[in-house]
Amino acid sequence: MSLIRRSNVFDPFSLDLWDPFQGFPFGSGSGSSLFPRISSDSDTAAFAGARIDWKETPEAHVFKADVPGLKKEEVKVEVEDGNVLQISGERSKEQEEKNDKWHRVERSSGKFMRRFRLPENAKTEQIKASMENGVLTVTVPKEEVKKPEVKPVQITG
Repeated sequence: MSLIRRSNVFDPFSLDLWDPFQGFPFGSGSGSSLFPRISSDSDTAAFAGARIDWKETPEAHVFKADVPGLKKEEVKVEVEDGNVLQISGERSKEQEEKNDKWHRVERSSGKFMRRFRLPENAKTEQIKASMENGVLTVTVPKEEVKKPEVKPVQITG
């Protein structure tokens, strides 16, 4: 797992889009779907296990992603343009042996990518990421909110 800081221009309206019908005969290949494709690359689709929770605590923004079966080397955590957190990875297809006879294939493979625009108070230079039991946890510390100083005013007269 690596944390990479990049600066690219991107379309903010393309963040977090996924086509659940990609690959189905009735899917959005015609471009008329409510779920635009994340990329023109046919291998790039969010696999079913790429679900992410985002919670905010007083100290940080915490992202938890389910990435079962992936090693930390197969997952990337990047910061683009200073305030966009991008989590991506790839699950490879299982090797087929000549004598194998498949009865069912339900586990998905392929690439996934999720992007989140971070608020201004995010300390992107202090992001930490860890992975345990198929769950990626990304912690983005927040700057402390400075409370305005209250000074008593003397009442005269």
